[in-house]
Amino acid sequence: MKKLFITFEGIDGCGKSTQAKILYEKLNNLNIKAVLTEEPGGTEGANEIRKLLLRENNYCWSVETEVLLFMAARNDHVEKKIKPALSNGNTVICDRFIDSTLVYQGMRSDLAKNVCLSLYDLIGLIPDLTFIIDMDPQKALKRALSRKTNEDRYENYGVSFQNNVRNTFLKLAKEHPERVVIIEGNNDKDKLATEVYSHVNKFINKNAFI
Repeated sequence: MKKLFITFEGIDGCGKSTQAKILYEKLNNLNIKAVLTEEPGGTEGANEIRKLLLRENNYCWSVETEVLLFMAARNDHVEKKIKPALSNGNTVICDRFIDSTLVYQGMRSDLAKNVCLSLYDLIGLIPDLTFIIDMDPQKALKRALSRKTNEDRYENYGVSFQNNVRNTFLKLAKEHPERVVIIEGNNDKDKLATEVYSHVNKFINKNAFI
C-alpha cells in the first residue's frame, strides 16, 4: 500500500514545525516508519541554498530569482531524500513544501508563481495531505521573533506581510480542498496534535494508505 506524503504549512511562528515533529513521534511510537524533513533544506545541497535565502541581509534577489533557488533546493530534496524515503516504505512528513513557495513568492509576482508551477511539474510530487496551521498573525509573529535566529528575514517584513501570507494560504486551501486541511493554530499544542492525527487516521482509512 502507498505511503503518505504529509506537509505542514502556515505563517511564521504558527507552530507547524512543532506539529510536524509531534506527528512524526506519534507514528514512530505506533511502529509506522516515518521520516521528518524540512524546506528549504533536507539535503546538504538544499541547506546551502537555505543559507542564501533566509538570512536577513539577503536583499539581492528578485522574487523570480528566489523561486528558482527554492525550486532548485526542492528538486535536490525530492530527488535525494523524499522519493527514496517513500520508495523504502516510509511516510514522509515535511515542514513546508510547494505551497510555501506559491504563497511567499507567488503572492508577490504572477511571473514567479507561473515559474514555480512550471518547474514543479518537472519535479512531479504532490503531497497527499497538507495541514495549514492557521493562527493570528500578531501572536505568531511575536512567537517567531522571540526565537532570535539568523533566519528571520521574512519575519522582519512585519505583521502586514504575515497577514497577506495568511490570507493567501487560506485562499490556497479553498482551491485544493481534496488535500488541504486547515487547523486552528491558537489552540493548545496537544489539542492541535490530536486533531492532526485524527485527520491523518481518517485519510488513511478513506484512501487505503498505511
